[in-house]
Amino acid sequence: MATTELLKHNLAIEPDLQHFIGFALNAARSLGGNPFIASVACLELSSSLRRAGAGSGYPLPVRLLLHGSRLAVEWGEDGEASVLDLDKPPRSDVVEQLRLHLQRSTEASDPALLLRRNAEMMRFLNETRERTEKEIEAMQQTLKARQEELHESIRQAETDALTGLLNRRAYDEKLEQAFRRTVRQTNESLALTLFDLDFFKEINDEFGHQYGDAYLNKMAHAMRSVIRQEVDFAFRFGGDEFAILLFADRGTAVQKALDVLAAMNGRVSIGIACLTPGGPRDGDLQGFIHRADDALYEAKRAGRGRVVMESRGEDGNIRWQHFLPQTAEQAAAS
Repeated sequence: MATTELLKHNLAIEPDLQHFIGFALNAARSLGGNPFIASVACLELSSSLRRAGAGSGYPLPVRLLLHGSRLAVEWGEDGEASVLDLDKPPRSDVVEQLRLHLQRSTEASDPALLLRRNAEMMRFLNETRERTEKEIEAMQQTLKARQEELHESIRQAETDALTGLLNRRAYDEKLEQAFRRTVRQTNESLALTLFDLDFFKEINDEFGHQYGDAYLNKMAHAMRSVIRQEVDFAFRFGGDEFAILLFADRGTAVQKALDVLAAMNGRVSIGIACLTPGGPRDGDLQGFIHRADDALYEAKRAGRGRVVMESRGEDGNIRWQHFLPQTAEQAAAS
């Protein structure tokens, strides 16, 4: 069955729709169809096209087609409606004459109609832009809120509930990231400082858990006071076990550890391991942690209440550097 496109049109504004319906009725009469049946069909067609967006300011493309003996209209991807079923297919010369007539009719555009069509289309585009901008803004606000909720959830999951310091989960993650970065960036230093409160169990048993909690928070405050926010990290990953991850050299790490020791009245055992430019960088994270652990054990073995820094001599053997709490006179002099 042959199909002929008689007319293609865009229905941006209401006059476009009315003209197109007029073209469809004219085609039905020219092809010898029943005008009453065609009029009823065009009334239903008008409603369907308006629901599809005709006359809204956005150009809805439509086509008037002749499928053999059936006159029909198609729009969009799925829209289709019959206007008239003829008794028999019209002659080809009649169809061609009708097609040329409809084409000439649409080419003769009224300037006032063109201006109105342009104004309506501009209005539609502006409304669409404004609506889209509002929708995008709402989506961005929703996304921002979800991101803040996610960040807060992550923060809570990585935070020790009592002291507000980072917890063991965050310690494992940030230590590995910092270690890998320092190994790659051979000009940076990284110090891992481990803290163990001396005789905390006895303090907790003697003065009670409320005093013990306050004592832990005092330790947390002392640690926060020596680190740089958004650069270094302070952790509580056990009952009385703490750690600081410091992007600094050996001397700075020792001094900050001594500051914490002084704030806690000399009742903390502290061990430090450090990666330094030019020092050994074997890429073994567990080895780095063990070095800090061994330094902490040495601080306890040697009498507690001190800072021990792990170091290596020229022969490669491990040596321990012990630092005791400063006296008031030493602190004033420094």
